[in-house]
Amino acid sequence: MFPLEWHDSKTGEVSSGYREQGYFPEAVINFLALLGWNPGTEQEMFTMDELIAQFDLAKCSKAGAKFAFEKGIWFNHEYMLQKSDDEIAQLFAPIVAGNGVEEPLERVRQVVHMMKDRVNFVKELWPLCSFFFIPPTEYDEKTVKKRWKDFSAQQMTELLAIIEGMDDFSMENQEKVVMKWVQDMDYKLGDVMNAFRLALVGIGKGPGMFDITAFLGKEETLRRLRRAIDVLG
Repeated sequence: MFPLEWHDSKTGEVSSGYREQGYFPEAVINFLALLGWNPGTEQEMFTMDELIAQFDLAKCSKAGAKFAFEKGIWFNHEYMLQKSDDEIAQLFAPIVAGNGVEEPLERVRQVVHMMKDRVNFVKELWPLCSFFFIPPTEYDEKTVKKRWKDFSAQQMTELLAIIEGMDDFSMENQEKVVMKWVQDMDYKLGDVMNAFRLALVGIGKGPGMFDITAFLGKEETLRRLRRAIDVLG
């Protein structure tokens, strides 16, 4: 039976039962099945039917099984990737709502599609991608020092004007127009995109910028740009 509590050898923390920790039941079963049993192949991911068909008591080790906390996390991540965006969105939507954000399930699904490969547990999605739903109220100090240059406000002001002039705000058109502007102005792409990301996200991490802007929409993108220019100067 999966333990009600276990000790994380890296952090020293004692964790409660697997459901409360956000483990998928099938990930736990898969993990437990390989404690002391080896199928004799390189396969690690098994469905229940595969486990039933392949299990052989003769392949069980007589030595004590080692409970590797990190391996359990690995299994959960792999099952996260296998699950559909819709299934993860159904689990993530209550977390979004619990943080005071009302979004249609389809919008939540879009965020899940972009971000689920970056986490091991559904509960980790919110701190990583809350910026999709809530604009930054402050900007990471280290990122500001590194990414917001003396000329960033001017470049972002120009970019704001470029975006304001777009009638087609599709991801493809945004990328085409912005990249042409960067090339025409002979700007460094990294300088522009790093400042742009900071303005919209508040930190220096996240998916592709045009994935973000396409999700936010034109007016929200402009609002966040204006605020960053005002605050960061």
